[in-house]
Amino acid sequence: MGNRRRVAERRKTRPAVIGGMIAVVVGGAGLGAYALYGHGASAEDGGSSTSASSGDHKHVKTGPLSATEVRTAATEFLTSWKSGKADRAAAVTNDPTAATALLTGYTKDAHITGVTLTPGTRTGDKVPFSVKGTVAYKGISKPLAYASSLTVVRDKETGKPLVDWHSSVVHPDLKDGDRLVTGEAGTPPVRAYDRDGGELTTAKYPSLGPVLDGLREKYGKIAGGKAGIELDVVRGKASQKAKLSDKSLLTLTKGTPGKVKTTLSPTFQAAAERQVAAKDRSSVVVLRPSTGEILAVANHNPGFNTAFQGSLAPGSTMKIVTSTMLFEKKLVKPDQSHPCPKTYKLAGWTFHNDDNSEIKQGSFKLAFGASCNNAFINFAPKLSDSDLTTEAQQVYGLGMNNWAIGVPTFDGSIPVQSGAQMGASLIGQGGVRMNPLNMASVSATVESGVFRQPYLVSPDVDHRTLAKASRTMSSQTQAWLKEVMRYTAGYGTAAKAMSGVSGDAGAKTGSAEVDGQKKPNGWFTAYRGDLAAAGVVQAGGHGGDTAGPIVAALLKMG
Repeated sequence: MGNRRRVAERRKTRPAVIGGMIAVVVGGAGLGAYALYGHGASAEDGGSSTSASSGDHKHVKTGPLSATEVRTAATEFLTSWKSGKADRAAAVTNDPTAATALLTGYTKDAHITGVTLTPGTRTGDKVPFSVKGTVAYKGISKPLAYASSLTVVRDKETGKPLVDWHSSVVHPDLKDGDRLVTGEAGTPPVRAYDRDGGELTTAKYPSLGPVLDGLREKYGKIAGGKAGIELDVVRGKASQKAKLSDKSLLTLTKGTPGKVKTTLSPTFQAAAERQVAAKDRSSVVVLRPSTGEILAVANHNPGFNTAFQGSLAPGSTMKIVTSTMLFEKKLVKPDQSHPCPKTYKLAGWTFHNDDNSEIKQGSFKLAFGASCNNAFINFAPKLSDSDLTTEAQQVYGLGMNNWAIGVPTFDGSIPVQSGAQMGASLIGQGGVRMNPLNMASVSATVESGVFRQPYLVSPDVDHRTLAKASRTMSSQTQAWLKEVMRYTAGYGTAAKAMSGVSGDAGAKTGSAEVDGQKKPNGWFTAYRGDLAAAGVVQAGGHGGDTAGPIVAALLKMG
């Protein structure tokens, strides 16, 4: 069955063919397409044909696909697949080799029989379909049903309409290179529990699907469980590289689950779930700075764990790390006068502040609180290309790819860059990539003064070694960081969101521009006492207005 890898992303689906119509389709593609979809399409036919200058060359049809072409290709593919003719179905795709392998394995490896495929309403070149079949293995069988879709494209060389081949055509949870396999599960199931002993389920906490998959991958074999019989997605090399776990699609016989206790707080987890459910494309993490224990992780989209595995530009929340570097290098102090010009030129690029603002006379603390970009970028000439990378790695434990929290994570990336890209990195753009777990850890490190690797499962369970930072920031640097973050929470861009958050609290907002998005990703990271949290709302707008209320609501619970 193969080892389970990393966490799966999305879910789609739907199948294709109807009893008596198949004979019609096989007998004549034109009539079959008409009968299958319930209406003719001659009025929608389009496309044109072109020929080479020599009359000996074949005509190659070009232009948009007609409705008839889409239907005919889809019908031929679905009918052949339903009939078990993998080679014939694959021949209607633009990647016959890959299609043949996966369609053959659908029967031989996945043991799926009695397949019925029912097409839905075509939308342009896309045809949805539903799939029904039976998974049968060693005398045990269960029905299988899901939805999928295919897209028809015109082959550039022949002009023929072909199914655009991707593994997701066969099942939406498949990435290219993945396989479907039925047999004894490679990893026994687990039952996960919160810190108070309550069972963690997706029925109670919808966000935790990827987390539970990751816990099974890591602890299934050592938690005392026994594997069952399942239909699984077994990940290929590309999916493994993307840190996706093998995924169970159907359980024929249940195994005996092992037990794993996590650090999640039922109170914080429930609250985090409520917060992200109300905000599209949002994710949040809460942890305890004094220990590194993760108290909550939640994502609006439960199919992918953006909170732990996202790789997004963090925008101005990165200015916390940049300020740490500037303070340690004695380049500036919080109350030191430091202007923030409206524009700043670096290596041929002209950088602007949000809303083209500027601070002609003011302190660095004021620029931090206002999140004024050029007050940071104008330090670039005094820095080496590797300075920010070194600071992030050595003090905050970021970008080393060595966190061991108990489930798969992306541990941040701060590549060494030069020129304008280095300047952009100082404000969390350029090549810098983070997720809410990383940025919650940054705030936690500021609060405690020491990097403690976040973790979801105690290292005592499996005796793994937690990541450490090679050095600790000075007490002076920590004091200055808290000063500028407190100012931001009280009077700066985070003040509105942090209103009502009492006690020792600091925060930083961020907005990260993303190509193709009308609105930036909104970031917010903060601490309050022995709590730290960070969140992102993708394509939501400014962090103080989007992620800020989510984070602040959770900090108020402390």
